[in-house]
Amino acid sequence: MRKIPMRKCVVTQERYPKKELIRVVRTPENEIVVDITGKKNGHGAYLKLSKEIVTLAQKNHALNRALECDIPDDIYSQLMELCSE
Repeated sequence: MRKIPMRKCVVTQERYPKKELIRVVRTPENEIVVDITGKKNGHGAYLKLSKEIVTLAQKNHALNRALECDIPDDIYSQLMELCSE
């Protein structure tokens, strides 16, 4: 049996399989990007892909704390678009 990589959602603090989460990355150039592949270089934070969780992350600044920088609103709008798919 293969080991399933688990990651913790920065909002709910629950552990989920990596495939169920979306990664937001602060790159070495201090850019904030949504990492669909999960392999970009930089400091990452994981979110469960649901509209409630993304809204809560924006409201309580969970991503700001996890990545230690301000998160632009367009990142949250990208995450919302991914939730609707």
